[in-house]
Amino acid sequence: MMPPSSQLKMTVYTALFVALIAMGAFIAIPMGPVPIVLQNMFVLLAGIILGPVWGLACVGIYLLIGLAGFPVFAGGTSGIGKLFGPTGGYLLAYLPAVFITGTISKGQKKSITADVLAMITGSLVVYAIGVPWLKMAFSLSWQKAIAAGMVPFLIGDGLKIAAAAFMAKKIRPLIK
Repeated sequence: MMPPSSQLKMTVYTALFVALIAMGAFIAIPMGPVPIVLQNMFVLLAGIILGPVWGLACVGIYLLIGLAGFPVFAGGTSGIGKLFGPTGGYLLAYLPAVFITGTISKGQKKSITADVLAMITGSLVVYAIGVPWLKMAFSLSWQKAIAAGMVPFLIGDGLKIAAAAFMAKKIRPLIK
């Protein structure tokens, strides 16, 4: 069991990451059915910094806030309808992605390489769930779904992973 002061600290960090993920969703560049956003960077960073359990709680709270009608999804949108649209798979994929990223990171030596590998794995989870969801939502072929829901984001996601790894290196010592 965690001491009360540690629980309070993790609760505050979790709330901070919920806010960062929501803020990252507002920084959206429309690009076909799936916009470019920063929220995935903050989801992966939450896994690295908070670990699998607190990271999962963070993303769960974020999703619940958006489902309750608060405009925290990409472009300031919200509601359960977002889960049935083209980006619903990406949103739901944040849950296993943050958990897997946090689990991999927690089990490794704290290094940028380990963080990058954990976040690459988390990103692959997001694509593995988001692209098939996009395919189903628009009745696309696999080729078109991959072309619309993954290929345009690879370079940007690589840059976001690099930025998040750098941030993790700077943030981690402050949390201890």
